[in-house]
Amino acid sequence: MPGKPNLLVFLTDDHGQWASSAYGNRELHTPVMQWMADTGVRFDHAFCPNPVCSPARASFWNGQIPSRHGIHDWLGETRETTDHHGIAGQDTLGTFLKAQGYSTGLVGKWHAGDSRHPMPGFDTWFTSLLGTRAAFKSQQFIDGTDRIEAHGHQEVFYTERAIRFLREQAESEDPFFLFVGYTNTHTPHNAEPAPLRHHYRNCAFSDIPREPHLALHGRPRFGIFNPDDPARRKELADYYASIENIDQQMLRIITELENMGQLDNTVIIYTSDHGHMNGHHGLHTKANATNPANFLEESIHVPLLMRGPGLPSGLKVSRRSDHCDLHATLLDLAGADRDAILARQGSPGESLLPLIRDPDALRRDIQFCESGPNRMARTDTAKLIRRYPHPSGVEVCDAFYDLVSDPRETVNAIQEPAHAKVIADLSAAMDAYYAEYEDPEKSGITASGLSVKHNPSDLWREKPG
Repeated sequence: MPGKPNLLVFLTDDHGQWASSAYGNRELHTPVMQWMADTGVRFDHAFCPNPVCSPARASFWNGQIPSRHGIHDWLGETRETTDHHGIAGQDTLGTFLKAQGYSTGLVGKWHAGDSRHPMPGFDTWFTSLLGTRAAFKSQQFIDGTDRIEAHGHQEVFYTERAIRFLREQAESEDPFFLFVGYTNTHTPHNAEPAPLRHHYRNCAFSDIPREPHLALHGRPRFGIFNPDDPARRKELADYYASIENIDQQMLRIITELENMGQLDNTVIIYTSDHGHMNGHHGLHTKANATNPANFLEESIHVPLLMRGPGLPSGLKVSRRSDHCDLHATLLDLAGADRDAILARQGSPGESLLPLIRDPDALRRDIQFCESGPNRMARTDTAKLIRRYPHPSGVEVCDAFYDLVSDPRETVNAIQEPAHAKVIADLSAAMDAYYAEYEDPEKSGITASGLSVKHNPSDLWREKPG
């Protein structure tokens, strides 16, 4: 990897891996994502460590699993809706990369604590007090320590501020790290530009399976999603419009990079905090679409595209990765003392650069994921879900899915003797993993870890149905 490249990271919200032409969607128009896949690296099995926004984002920023950084659900934006302080006071990529001589900028969604005050390590801090709603309305933005009120599409203001950051780097010899967090793909999908909404109204949505919701996945919290229902079709059209809109905004920023002569000096990364369901399994949104939380494939898979200097063109990587690994990779790219930082953070992250050089390189063969008092261990062929004591006192059953014979997870095979050894091995591996990387005081399976109020409706405060 030549020198210290500039780093440009797009991390969006609720974008399922399936929803991009780069991953085979036949109706979505996403030329920038397609360009990144065609001229860079596409990770086919990229996961989130928790399929909810705040905990997943915190893992990206500090490399820790949720049961170490202590965020287990989405964080309310005001003191009235949360008692949780997020990752305030913790080192993040901002501080690590700043120490490596990078100019650093955050534009867009933070959602790992109080966004009204810049986190240490950032030269530029620009976010919206509306949080996850990319609404066409009056809204307040935080620019450093200033509040700015504006009216319009949130993503346009983010793009313009990102371009301004890039132009401010024109005379600098320092490399830069720019994080851009668009929120368009988060519900409600009702604020996209009219031409894009119109374009997708007549889609067949043929890439979305028509399947019922199965009770074994938990009680649906947001209703059943039938892609053929007229109201749901409208939601789908708006979701597709939001993805193309993000792609168009990315194009503006990447074009600015090209105009500056910095495109070939910049590693560009596109990913999402977690996945999303729009009718998959009859559900809508992500882990908290059900109670108890689900770990369905569309919830836990995220897009991960990477292109830039020293990276191969058109490479597809099938080995597993997650946000902790992406954290480690950015440290690696910046020339930081990666191993020392990861050890100090108690992070399981591994740099993806060796994996890019050798896609068959041996890495951990199990992917772990968690959501409050629920944990998952997944291999290429099997998925084990452990449901630890629920704070409501209701007993919730564990689950095991044979992903070879039952890829849509329609049969809970936890009691089948034929799977007993696999289940025992995965359970032991899960226990060992969390014993090594969790903080018992912040664990998702202890009362202390879940006692802090994250939002007005923490999932585990409801009784699962």
